[in-house]
This record gives sequence, C-alpha cells and structure tokens, in this order.
Amino acid sequence: QVQLVESGGGLVQAGGSLRLSCAASGSSTSINFMAWHRQAPGKERDLVAIITVSGSTNYADFAKGRFTISRDNAKNTVYLQMNSLKPADKAVYYCAAHRTWGNVDYWGQGTQVTVSS
Repeated sequence: QVQLVESGGGLVQAGGSLRLSCAASGSSTSINFMAWHRQAPGKERDLVAIITVSGSTNYADFAKGRFTISRDNAKNTVYLQMNSLKPADKAVYYCAAHRTWGNVDYWGQGTQVTVSS
C-alpha cells in the first residue's frame, strides 16, 4: 500500500503561482510513475503531468510552459509548480502513483486550487 498526502492548494489571483506537494509513504518500490491529475466541477479527471523514477516528464497541453512537475526521491515527495495560473485551472488536484503509464494504482485525497479573475 502507498499513501499519498497532498498539500499546497489554495486561493490565488490569476497570473499567480502555487506549488503543490505530494508526500508518499508505504511500500512504493513497485511505483514507476508519479503524477498529478485534476478534476474541475462537472468534468472528468484529467492528467496534468507525469514523472518517472528517473525524472522524465510529460505534460498535458494545457500545462506545457506553465506547470513543472519534479520529484525529490530522498524525501519521497513530488511537486507541481504552477505558474501563470488562470481561472480555468480551478480544480481539485490529485496526486497519483502508477505502476504503469495508463493506470493509477493509488490516489491522494486531493487539494483544492482556486484561481480568481
């Protein structure tokens, strides 16, 4: 089992920045990918960014150039730096742990991000 705890969400004005953190604990040796997903009200949950154990990254088109995913393996923590935030970025952001690219094996509880115009 892997436990994921997110932090860092909140309210920010458009154009501002936030950094989300996700602390992982438990048995994570089989986890090959860590990711951030988000879900806006009434919409499906979408992948935002994903990072491999070695640090390779991939981003959704809406995140490219504005968001950066990173990880500190020594701290078992994954980060999502979000810059130039827009009202459309308002959502609950979830940390996720994957054994394979396409399937989420563990979810965090989510952290709310609200961007005011």
